Amino acid sequence: MVEHPTLKTERLILRPFVPTDAPEVQQLAGDRDVASTTMHIPHPYEDGMAEEWIAAYQKRFDRGEQVRFAITHREQDYLIGAIDLWAINKQHEKAEIGYWIGKPYWNLGYCTEAAHVVLQYGFETLGLNRIYATHFSRNPASGRVMRKIGMRHEGHLRQDGKKWGNYEDFETYAILRSEYTTQHE
Repeated sequence: MVEHPTLKTERLILRPFVPTDAPEVQQLAGDRDVASTTMHIPHPYEDGMAEEWIAAYQKRFDRGEQVRFAITHREQDYLIGAIDLWAINKQHEKAEIGYWIGKPYWNLGYCTEAAHVVLQYGFETLGLNRIYATHFSRNPASGRVMRKIGMRHEGHLRQDGKKWGNYEDFETYAILRSEYTTQHE
């Protein structure tokens, strides 16, 4: 079994989730405003869901399909959110990056800071060639994060999914290893 990585930035530590994170996950992800910005966070976020979400991850990591990090404050160790590389496709050397940030920590640059180091991990450690992402068109803040980390807008997908019974439009972004390397020379 491969050991889960821990990544560090100036203000953050990105580490594996542990069972004791469940109450904070439930509180942060359970906020309706946070849940409404993502495809996969339910609302209400009921008791036991955070524990299941944390426990279910290990098998995907062991199979090389996903690497998920708890975004925590480097000095005070409180949970800020989550970020992952998922749908990892080794044959095509690509993965999707996804994230959510607790509402008290919005607009503080934490997501961009975490996403930078996860891109670096994806390209330099996992050897990926392409990292892509999508966000609801009605959530432009997520698109700003994607642009800040060097991703390019690739398209607009009309009514590509449903959230809470409503069709959602999506924006798609991606960055290639060659673009990442050029930006970081």
